[in-house]
Amino acid sequence: MTNKNQDLIDQRLQDFNDDGVDRRGFLKCMAWAGTGLLWTLSGGIPSSRAFAKSHGHEAGKGGDFSFVQISDSHIGFNKPANPDVTATLQTAINKISAMPHKPDFIIHTGDLSQLSKPSEFDTLDQALKGAVAKQIYFVPGEHDMLTDNGQEYLQRYGKGTKGSGWYSFDHKGVHFVGLVNVANLKAGGMGSLGHEQLEWLEADLKGRPASTPIVLFAHIPLWTIYPDWGWGTDDSEQALSYVKRFGSVTVLNGHIHQIMQKIEGKVSFHTAMSTAFPQPAPGTAPSAGPMKVPADQLQRVLGITDVNYLVSGSSLAIVDSPLGDSSSSASGSGLVVVDSLFG
Repeated sequence: MTNKNQDLIDQRLQDFNDDGVDRRGFLKCMAWAGTGLLWTLSGGIPSSRAFAKSHGHEAGKGGDFSFVQISDSHIGFNKPANPDVTATLQTAINKISAMPHKPDFIIHTGDLSQLSKPSEFDTLDQALKGAVAKQIYFVPGEHDMLTDNGQEYLQRYGKGTKGSGWYSFDHKGVHFVGLVNVANLKAGGMGSLGHEQLEWLEADLKGRPASTPIVLFAHIPLWTIYPDWGWGTDDSEQALSYVKRFGSVTVLNGHIHQIMQKIEGKVSFHTAMSTAFPQPAPGTAPSAGPMKVPADQLQRVLGITDVNYLVSGSSLAIVDSPLGDSSSSASGSGLVVVDSLFG
């Protein structure tokens, strides 16, 4: 990394730490839903931005490239929390397609389906055909492996992957790694990567320059959020030890249907929201699961977020906005802004 970039990072760290937010613990925003993250990379420094109307004209502009994350579409779910998850996924896709700058690709961080039925995957595939970005990368969620150990998922989305579906690829100088932590769930539903995948990950990263920006993505968070609900990965510490030497590491997850963030050194963690239904904040309900809201408020607690790797003169930010009209959702369950910085 050049001295100029390092100076910029140091300045942003100062801006970031002077903004009045206590970051001794992890940052968390309980906006519940809103998957769809547009990432733009410029000079190896990531930033983030929502698909909110106020940012629409600039989304993806000025970066070396951008991509979109979506998550937890749960096609096939039809309970009161959202009786038409296909429609809300389509709304998210429409927002992506309406972006003025086309993202290079889409990453889906799991739970494509509700019960891993072929018909559910068919519906998802049909919806995604309308996406402006034709290249889509997937990792499975536990719902994609319910009935057949993930065989249907692997046949459709796992061609060329290793093991239960892990893989890596490079795009314009950034190294992406898709990990699977749902094939062998531990007690309480905690995710697990397993010895074979960890060995592969270590070998995959070995020999890469420390200046290479790294993006890890998996379904269940790769950091422990709330173990009582299985919101974490039991062997993530070993996986993260392999990326500590890199100057810019981004970890993207889904599963919990709400935004949470944590920054540890040069590693920034972000969980995305669902396009299907919200879940309660950790410990605020007897268990995790679909949370019903009034029908006229559903689109305000589902949404999409764009995240940009972009060099700018201010702190980098992750902003989440609802599928519905953001102007009517300032109460906190719709529009959320959380500062984030990647060093």
